[in-house]
Amino acid sequence: MKLGLIGQTLKHSFSQSYFNKKFKTQQLTNFSYQNFELNTISELPEILNTNPNLVGFNVTFPFKELIIPQLDWIDPYAANVGAVNTVVVQNFNGIKRLLGFNTDVGAFKQSLLHLIYASKPKALILGTGGASKAVARALTELEIPYDFASRNPKKRIPYELINENHISQFKLLINTTPLGTYPNTEEKPILPYQFISKNHYLFDLVYNPIETAFLKEGKKHRAAIKNGYEMLEIQAEASWEIWNHYI
Repeated sequence: MKLGLIGQTLKHSFSQSYFNKKFKTQQLTNFSYQNFELNTISELPEILNTNPNLVGFNVTFPFKELIIPQLDWIDPYAANVGAVNTVVVQNFNGIKRLLGFNTDVGAFKQSLLHLIYASKPKALILGTGGASKAVARALTELEIPYDFASRNPKKRIPYELINENHISQFKLLINTTPLGTYPNTEEKPILPYQFISKNHYLFDLVYNPIETAFLKEGKKHRAAIKNGYEMLEIQAEASWEIWNHYI
C-alpha cells in the first residue's frame, strides 16, 4: 500500500523520509511513501490513475485549499477550518473516493503550547494561505486573539504598514508562509525586526533549515523561537491514525 505527499516543490520535504524511516523501523513492509510534485491540482487525477495502490496522501503548499473541490467527502472539522492536509483514498470496485481531513490544527496547537506555556500573547499570523487557516483555528480554540499580515492589502494588515506599534501589540509572530525554506534560506517576511524584544515569541512553520532567517532575527533580539518540526511530527502521526482507521 502506498501513501504520499502532493505539493509543488517537495525535494527537501519532511514526510517521505519520516514515514519511510517509520516503516523500516517498525517493519511495516506493506507500506511505502512517495512524493508527487504537481504544477496544478488538475494533475491529481493522473496521479490517482497511475498509482492504483495509493491509499492516502498528505497535502502541502499550495494545495491545502485547492484540494477541497476534488474531494468526495470532507470531515466537518476540516470543512470549518477551510483547509485539508490529509486525504484517504477509498477504492470501491475501481471507483475512487477521496476523503479530506485536517491534522494541522491539533498539531500546531500542541506544539505552540510547548512554546508559550500558560501565556496567551496576541498573535500576528504572517500569510493568508491554507496553513494560516489551521493556525487561526488553533488560536481561536486556545482563545488567543490574532490578526493577519498579508501582501494583499484587502486581507488585514499589509506588510509594508507594519510598524513599531504593531510589533509591540503582537507578541506572538507566526510565519505560515514558505519564506526561508531551503534553498532560499535568506528569505523572511518583511517586518521591522528591530522592535522585537525578549517578550516576544516567534513560531515558524518552516522546519528546513532548523533555524530560518525569521527565527534568527527573533533569536538576535532574545525572543523565544520555535520551528515547525515538532508540529510536522505530530500531524504526521495523526494522519497515520486516520489512514489506519480507513484502510
